[in-house]
Amino acid sequence: MRNVLTFLTVKFRVILLVFGSLLVFQPAIAQQSKIDSLKNELTRHPQKDTLRVYLLNELAFSYFSRDLSKSLEYLGEAEEIANAIQFKKGIARSTYILGITEAIQSNFEQALSQYSKALKLYQEVDDKKGIASCYNAMGITYKNKGELRESIGYFKKAIAIEEEIESENLSASLLNLGTTYQVLGEFEESVSYLKEALTIAEANQNEQRVAYSLNNLGTVYFDQGNYPLALEQFKKSLFTNEKLGDSISMAHNHINLGSIYRIQKEYDKAISSFETSLGIYERINNKQGISSTLNGIGTIHEERGDYQSARDYYLNALKISKEIDTKSETPFILNNIGGVYLKTKDYNVALDYFEEAKQISEEIESKETLCGAYIGLAAAFSKLNVNNLALSNALAANEIAESSGFLSFQKEAAGILSEIYTATGDYKKALTSYQRFKLLNDSLFNQNNIKRIAQLEYEYKYKQALDSANIRELNLTKTVLSTSQDLAKTRQNYLWAIIGILVTSILSGSYVFYQKYNNVKIRNQNIVTEQKLLRSQMTPHFIFNSLSVLQGMILDKEATKSVTYLSKFSKLLRLVLENSRDKIVPLIRELDAIDNYMSLQNLAADQSYDNSLVVDESIDRNLFLIPPMLIQPFIENAIEHAFPIDQDHRQIAVRLRLEEKKLICSITDNGMGIDSKPNQPSANKKSLARTITGERLKMLAKDFKTDGDILIEDRKKYNEHGTRVTLIVPYRLAQHT
Repeated sequence: MRNVLTFLTVKFRVILLVFGSLLVFQPAIAQQSKIDSLKNELTRHPQKDTLRVYLLNELAFSYFSRDLSKSLEYLGEAEEIANAIQFKKGIARSTYILGITEAIQSNFEQALSQYSKALKLYQEVDDKKGIASCYNAMGITYKNKGELRESIGYFKKAIAIEEEIESENLSASLLNLGTTYQVLGEFEESVSYLKEALTIAEANQNEQRVAYSLNNLGTVYFDQGNYPLALEQFKKSLFTNEKLGDSISMAHNHINLGSIYRIQKEYDKAISSFETSLGIYERINNKQGISSTLNGIGTIHEERGDYQSARDYYLNALKISKEIDTKSETPFILNNIGGVYLKTKDYNVALDYFEEAKQISEEIESKETLCGAYIGLAAAFSKLNVNNLALSNALAANEIAESSGFLSFQKEAAGILSEIYTATGDYKKALTSYQRFKLLNDSLFNQNNIKRIAQLEYEYKYKQALDSANIRELNLTKTVLSTSQDLAKTRQNYLWAIIGILVTSILSGSYVFYQKYNNVKIRNQNIVTEQKLLRSQMTPHFIFNSLSVLQGMILDKEATKSVTYLSKFSKLLRLVLENSRDKIVPLIRELDAIDNYMSLQNLAADQSYDNSLVVDESIDRNLFLIPPMLIQPFIENAIEHAFPIDQDHRQIAVRLRLEEKKLICSITDNGMGIDSKPNQPSANKKSLARTITGERLKMLAKDFKTDGDILIEDRKKYNEHGTRVTLIVPYRLAQHT
C-alpha cells in the first residue's frame, strides 16, 4: 500500500470563497468618465448644500476600490458639510461608505460599528434602500468573520426589503447569500441563489454583478472538482473586472486562478497569479487578502518540497488571520500548517494544529475545513499507531465528504481508510477502501481522456478548413491587386487617348473614357464583393467543427459546458455575420467578437492559455470605427502555431493604444518565436497571414487616408520569448449625433 501522506493532497481549496463576494454589495464600479463627470459637477457647485454632499459621497464611493486615500478625503468633506446642515441621509451615506473602507482593510469591528450608525440614521428617515444596503454590508462582514449563520440572517433581511421595493441591489444580496451557503457546504441552496442572482444581473445588464456571479459559480465547480469549467468562469469574471477597473475583484479572480493552476501543477502560473493578487492587496492594505495569498504561495512551496518556506508563509498568514479574527479562513491555514508538520514527521505538533482547525470549523459550521481537519487527524494518529482514533476521524471525514459532495476529500478518505484497515489487519475492508480510491481516480482519468480525444479531433478538422480558406483568400487577394494594377494602366492609356483625339472630339473622348473607367471600377468592386463572400465560406466549416465539439460535450454529459459553448458559438457567429456586411464597424463590436473567439477557442482547447484584451482609457470604443477581421487572424496564428506541444504556460495578450493619433494594436504571445522554425508550416502560415493583412492594410490606409502598417518581431531581441505582431489600424471617428 502507498504511504498515507500520498493521499493528503487537497489543502488550499476554498479559502478564496470568503472573497468571492466581499464587495458585491456595491453597484458597478464607476468608469473613469463617470468620475470625471462627478469632478466637473463638484467644481461647478461650490455651495455647501445637499447636492455637494451627494457629489462628494459618490466620488468617495467611486474611489474606494481604486485609491483609498482619495476616498477618505472626499468622505471627510462630505461628513463635515452634512453635519453642518443636518442632512441625515447624507451623513448616513458617508458613514456607510466609511464602513466599506474599514471592511476592505479587514477592520471588521470598526466596519460593523459604522454600518450600525448608518442603519440607525436610515431608519430615522425611513430610507428602505439604505436600510437594505446596511443589512447586506453587515451580512458580508459577519461572513468574513466566520459567523456564517449570523450573516445569513442579515442577507435575508436585505432580500425581504429589496423584493418589497424592487431594488436593483437584489442580485447582490442573493449572490452574497449563495456564497455563504457555499462555505457551509450546502451546495443545492448555494447554486439556487447564485443562478437567481446571475439571471437578474444579466437582465439588468449589470456587468459587475455578472462578474461576481460567474466568479462564485466557478468556486462551486471548483468544490466539485470540475476545474476546467471553474477556470472558464474565473477568466470570464476577470475579463469583465479588468474592463471595469475593479482592483479588488481582480485580486479575488487572480487568487482563484492561482488555486486552479496549483491543482493542475502549473506552479509558475500559480505563483504569478498569487503575486499579482498580493500586490493589489498590499496596495490597498487588505489584510484578509494578504493572509489568503500568503497561504496560497505557501502551498506551492509545500508541493515543491520546500517545507521550511511553506511553513514560514503559512505562519505569517495565520498571524494576520488571527489578528483580524477571520475565523472563516483560519482553519484552512491551520490545516495547511498541520499538513507540513505531518510531512516532516512532527506528528504531535501536527495534531495540535488539526485539532484547533477542527474546533473552529465546528464553531463556524464549515464542513469543508472540518473534513480536512478530520483527514489530518486520521493521518497523524495513524502514524502514531493510535489506530482507533485514526479510524474514527477517517470515518467522520468520509461521512462529511459523501454527504456534501466533496469528491477529492472522498478519494483522500478512502486512501487513508485503506491504510488504517491494513494496519489493523482488516484486509477485506482495506481492499474495499483501496478499490474505491482507485475507482475515483480511474473514472476521472477516463473522462479526461474522452475530452482530449474530442478536442484533438476538432483541432485537426478545424486546421484543415482554416488552411484551405487561407489559401483561397490569398489567391483572391492577388486577383484584387492585379485588377487594381489593370485599372491604373487603363487610366494611363485613356489619358493618352484623350490627348490624341482632343482636336477632333473632346466630348466623344471624354465619354469613351468615362464608360471604360466605370466598367473597370465596377469589375473591381465585384471582385472585392466576391472576396467577402469567399471569406464567409469559412462559416460552414466552422459550424461543422464547432458542432462536432458540441456533440462530444453532449455525449460526455457535460451539460453546463455544452450550454456555455453553444451560447458563445452562436454569439460569435452572429457577430461575424454582422461585421462581414460592413466595411467598417464600431471598435466595441470587433472587440466583442475577438473576446468571444478567444473564449471559445480556450474552451475547446486541449491546453488552455491565458488571454487578455486591454484597451487604453484614451480610446472610446464606441467612437472608433475600424475595418473588421484585421486582428483576429493573428490571434488564430498565435493559438494554432505559436506554442510547442509541450509548453504549459501559454499567454496571448492583445492591447490597443493611441499614440500620436495612430491606433496601434499589439498581439503578443510567449511561444517559441517567429524565427525559431522558419522553414516549418507554422512559419509559412504566419507569413501567409502577414501577406494577406499587409496588402489589405495598404488598400485600407489609402481609402481611410490614415496610417496602416504591420510589423512582426521575434521577442528574443528583447530577451523575451515569443512573437509580437504590431498593427497600425486605419480608423475613422463616428460623428456625434
